[in-house]
Amino acid sequence: MTYWPQFVSALAGNAFAAGTADSIGDCGGVALWLPPDVGSDDEAIAAIAAEAVPEPDQEEVFSVLGQMGEYHPTERHWYLPLMGVDVPKEGGGLGSALLRHAAERCDRDGLPAYLEATNPRNKRLYAAHGFEELGVIQAGGSPPIWPMLRKPR
Repeated sequence: MTYWPQFVSALAGNAFAAGTADSIGDCGGVALWLPPDVGSDDEAIAAIAAEAVPEPDQEEVFSVLGQMGEYHPTERHWYLPLMGVDVPKEGGGLGSALLRHAAERCDRDGLPAYLEATNPRNKRLYAAHGFEELGVIQAGGSPPIWPMLRKPR
């Protein structure tokens, strides 16, 4: 947990400044969306990873980060770097409500939405909301990550 607050800030903190940090259910569910032209602090992420990850594991971690960059869309889009629901509130529809809200915003803007699903359950949730799998990100023994894109409607 030493690096988690710094990592969240570097990855998704710009959502707060942009006013696109969405919450529901008394913060039981939160989605930190980065609007078009607002990004993560990639230099800070790399510095945190270099400090936090043991040297023997760094090649694998930086390979995963590099693959994430390769899948990230180059056209204007909305990006969801982080979303979560408090464990006791999982399965209550908070994640779906957050995704519907974001989909409306993306459709209004006529822009795609991009994210990386980090587990099969979330991948199914995102697919149910129109996100399509683009491939698989994985290096060495890392768990798979699925980059996903939702086209505007």
